[in-house]
Amino acid sequence: MERLAKNIGGYRGEAIDIPKVLREIEQAVAGKNWARDIVPLASSTEAQRLDFIAYRRPAESARNCVYLSAGMHGDEPAGPLAVLQLLQEDRWPADAAIWLCPCLNPTGFPLNRRENFRGIDLNRDYRHLQSEETRAHVNWLQQQPRFDIALCLHEDWESHGFYVYELNPDQRVSLAAGIVEAVAKVCPIEHAPLIDKWPAENGVIRPRVNPEERPQWPEAIHLITHKTRLSYTLEAPSDFPLPTRVAALVTAVRAVLDVL
Repeated sequence: MERLAKNIGGYRGEAIDIPKVLREIEQAVAGKNWARDIVPLASSTEAQRLDFIAYRRPAESARNCVYLSAGMHGDEPAGPLAVLQLLQEDRWPADAAIWLCPCLNPTGFPLNRRENFRGIDLNRDYRHLQSEETRAHVNWLQQQPRFDIALCLHEDWESHGFYVYELNPDQRVSLAAGIVEAVAKVCPIEHAPLIDKWPAENGVIRPRVNPEERPQWPEAIHLITHKTRLSYTLEAPSDFPLPTRVAALVTAVRAVLDVL
């Protein structure tokens, strides 16, 4: 499978109708064991309803608490679509409690751009909380328990294949190799020794980061600092067909859930 070679200087691929996707997500959870949290954003109006939305799926005897997020960047449509597919398939482990944020940047998708409608990259805002979206998300996170593992669904328009960031400061058993092995069956893997300026091996980046030294925090740094000690950022390659990117993210999530 070869790249489409159309993402030059930025994302030039498909956009999605995010209100429609969110409605389909709501339909997928209807009548099932999901609770919904919804917080209107400050810029919401009668003409344009903007909300922070999250879902919680409890388990009677939960062995693992799993956090899953998507839609951080408005030019990364595979994440919300992967969440929709996972919800429609409804194959969650019976003994895992799930916390799910399907779209963290609802104003970026209509613009088909990385940032929100005010030009803020939300994935650099988790230390100073300048955006209403990030503030709503962090406030919600503060009300949730700690997670055993966090999965953040993303895309990279520059990448030649799928790759994963692992934040694992306590050196727990790594799931990264298993994730990459599973995804390789449906999507090419990025094998460059340097990915996004980080050393990488076989599609896995294990950055050593000190949050206090980072002037800007992505969601994963906030999570590893406050909510979990194991985080995986899953990066699908945007310059491949959208169904391939969705399959890569769905497969990566499945690879984690299947071993919990």
